[in-house]
Amino acid sequence: MEVGVCKQEMLQKKNAVLVDGVILNGPIMDSKAGEKFVEEACKIVMEEVVQKADDVTEKVCEWQAPEKLKQILDLEMRDTGECHQKILQLCRDVIKYSVKTNHPRFFNQLYAGIDYYSLVARFITEALNPSVYTYEVSPVFLLVEEAVIKKMIEFIGWEEGDGIFNPGGSISNMYAMNLARYRFCPEIKEKGLSGLPRLVLFASEECHYSMKKAASFLGIGTENVYFIKTDERGKMIPEELEKQVQRARKEGSAPFLVCATAGTTVLGAFDPLDKIADICEKHGLWLHVDASWGGSALISRKHCRLLHGIHRADSVAWNPHKMLLAGIQCCALLVKDNSGLLKKCYSAEAAYLFQQDKFYDVSYDTGDKSIQCSRRPDAFKFWLMWKALGTTGLEERVNRALALARYLVEEIKKREGFQLLLEPEYANVCFWYIPPSLRKMEDGPEFWQKLHQVAPTIKERMMKKGSMMLGYQPHRGKVNFFRQVVISPQVSREDMDFLLDEIELLAKDL
Repeated sequence: MEVGVCKQEMLQKKNAVLVDGVILNGPIMDSKAGEKFVEEACKIVMEEVVQKADDVTEKVCEWQAPEKLKQILDLEMRDTGECHQKILQLCRDVIKYSVKTNHPRFFNQLYAGIDYYSLVARFITEALNPSVYTYEVSPVFLLVEEAVIKKMIEFIGWEEGDGIFNPGGSISNMYAMNLARYRFCPEIKEKGLSGLPRLVLFASEECHYSMKKAASFLGIGTENVYFIKTDERGKMIPEELEKQVQRARKEGSAPFLVCATAGTTVLGAFDPLDKIADICEKHGLWLHVDASWGGSALISRKHCRLLHGIHRADSVAWNPHKMLLAGIQCCALLVKDNSGLLKKCYSAEAAYLFQQDKFYDVSYDTGDKSIQCSRRPDAFKFWLMWKALGTTGLEERVNRALALARYLVEEIKKREGFQLLLEPEYANVCFWYIPPSLRKMEDGPEFWQKLHQVAPTIKERMMKKGSMMLGYQPHRGKVNFFRQVVISPQVSREDMDFLLDEIELLAKDL
């Protein structure tokens, strides 16, 4: 119905109320039409996303150059709205030209696949549109978050603790850095940076780049992040950490934090947490473990040894949206302290939200522990999935992913032209593909220069074909190599074989 006609009909009513030219009688939205649109849009999502999620005959991506894609999508927003059929077509186009991260042959990032329970949880939270800060507006989701954090703390090995879900592991790392600084000098919350000594923190050369960003954002400065040497597998060398801590003290600086990594982004390395914890205890340093990627190994009785010593950490970042498929974003910062340190560090005591004279137990108003005001109920999708699968089901996912990674490694060893960088200990499988034209070339600068160009060329071809997506990168002096990551339970042995066959096919003329 046209807005003008609707307005005339409303004005004809005897009790019509007009204020500033706006009719206030009745709703202005057509609920029936809206419900019909939602129903039709959900049908498209089911048919084009959910039902095709495990279909390997579908393309992983429908590549278009940016300028061409702008034309296809008609991105211009106009003064008047467009009809539902056109909007539904836009929905179809968005799905068509988006990368299908649910596809069994999407290996590009540290997340992949589809979990149906988590997906339904996201449907529910999107429909309810909650914000998790007080019990009065988000009773269910606050209790769910509390239950999930408690369970995650148990897997770390702490008897008690605290935590909060954040929009990304990078934010969790920033929280931890700020929390460690607050513990070191609580007066900073009110007095700021002036008068502080030069604060120094330590992280491995292989740490996530969010550590530099956090140091910059918090005013610590990237020059005050001392990067610790790693061994050939990408693990922090404890003896080098000890040297750097002593160096910082001799310089007159104030060390306050060590960030260890459990599952580095490229190589999938796990730092020796026990030895690092010894050094932290010796020097009175906060130990944060960025287990955003590797934390889910704690669920597996077989592979939890990778994180041996994590119970000695002061804080842990863990992202269930990665290996466990809880859906982006689902990221927790977990803290051993249970004295209210999180709230002391971050609270602003907004009187319009966190009134202390409410009719219920205000300890459930946990939003003041966050730097956010509005906050999504990210724990719910993890909780619903965990309820459906049980710990055993989650453990099976981890074990299967790592078994598939091991299968791929053994197949790589059998095939001519494929060369591993190193034996993986997690789901990151890093390798070069050496095309036939380079296999008899002498090992030297020219060989490595040409090999450096191979992975980008293959990546371009696979994306334009839409057959799969696989990441590549140079790393620590090594030329471009592929990083294959196994996550999705939809992935099979056949997909591992396809990956190697497809690389050979795409590179046969190189």
